[in-house]
Amino acid sequence: MKENKYDNPVFFEKYSQMLRSQKGLEGAGEWSELEKILPDFAGKRVLDLGCGYGWHCKYARDHGAVRVLGTDISEKMLEAARLRNAGPGIEYRCAAMEELDFPEDSFDIVLSSLAFHYVRDFPQMVSRIARWLTPGGSFVFSVEHPVFTAYGSQDWYYDENGKILHFPVDNYYYEGYREAIFLGEKVGKYHRTLTTYLNTLLEKGFRLVHVVEPQPPAEMLSLPGMRDEMRRPMMLLVGAVKE
Repeated sequence: MKENKYDNPVFFEKYSQMLRSQKGLEGAGEWSELEKILPDFAGKRVLDLGCGYGWHCKYARDHGAVRVLGTDISEKMLEAARLRNAGPGIEYRCAAMEELDFPEDSFDIVLSSLAFHYVRDFPQMVSRIARWLTPGGSFVFSVEHPVFTAYGSQDWYYDENGKILHFPVDNYYYEGYREAIFLGEKVGKYHRTLTTYLNTLLEKGFRLVHVVEPQPPAEMLSLPGMRDEMRRPMMLLVGAVKE
C-alpha cells in the first residue's frame, strides 16, 4: 500500500490551513512561473496526477480542455476537489498514480504538481506517461528541488538563538527514500538528482522545453519566512513534449 499521509485527519487539517489550500493557485509561490510554461488547453484531454484540491483541473477546463481527469490517492483531497473545483468535463478518481492504467494516446496533456517526490520509481512512471500521451503531447510537472530533498530533514540549520544559519545539502548523489518533517509530521519522500529528473525524460522520448527553478514572487516576499526562500531552491518546474 502506498503511503497516504493526506487522509490522516490531523495532517490534512494542517494542510488545509496552508496558503495554497485556502487561496488556490494564487496562494502557491510557484504558480506565477508554472502558469508561464503550461501548454494551450483548448480542445485537449488532460490528466492531472496527484491533483489534490483540483486547482489545476479547474484551470485546464476553464482554459478550454474538453476533458480533465484528476487522480489522487487521498479521498480527503478529492472530497475538497469535488467541493471546490467540480464542473462539467472534470472527473476525479481515487487511485495511486503508480497503479493507473490507460490505453495508448489517451491524453494530450499530463500535469503533476508536487507529487512525483512521493513516487519510488520515477523512470517507470515516465514510461507509462509516455504511452498515455499522444505524439506531440505535453508533460508539465513540479517537484521539490533536489537541493531541497537531498539531506532529508528539509529544514534549516539554526544557531543557539534560533537564527537561520544555512540549509543543509548532503548525500546528494545517494538517491532514494528520505524521512522529512512536513507540517510537524513525518512524511516519506524520494530524493533523486536533477540529472535523473531530466535525463529520464530524454531517455523516454521527451524533448525538454522548460526547466525552471522558481523564485518567490515579489508580492509574496513580505510573508513570514518568504525572503529566506531566496537562499536556496525549493522547487523545480519542468515542461516537456513527447517526440
